[in-house]
Amino acid sequence: MTRGIVTLCGSVRFKDEFVQANRELTLAGWIVLAPGVFEHDWLHKPENNAELRKDGLDKLHCEKIDLSDSILVLNKDGYVGKSTQREYEYAIDHDKIVFWLNPPEFESGGIGRSYKEMIIDAKPEEKP
Repeated sequence: MTRGIVTLCGSVRFKDEFVQANRELTLAGWIVLAPGVFEHDWLHKPENNAELRKDGLDKLHCEKIDLSDSILVLNKDGYVGKSTQREYEYAIDHDKIVFWLNPPEFESGGIGRSYKEMIIDAKPEEKP
């Protein structure tokens, strides 16, 4: 039984966090969508036609968010870069639920939802 579809968002330089979250959420019954390219330095080299390539990947990631019920922002050490900030704003504008690796405190006084909420008491279906 699926718990929903979630897209992982964050800097691709945090590949280990993507792998860990993907594993935990998959085992908890979530369908997980994530970036398919993790070579951060390569994505930013002009000789690789970086701007066009990165722009295309950013648009593709927004399409993944469109397919999702929620996003998980993998803000390791509180870091949220420009692309991740745009993805977060896109998700909010499209009424997606937002979970955080490290829940931030907002100026409004609220605190973001922890992704641990997504995996608490989640157990694979038991076979009879």
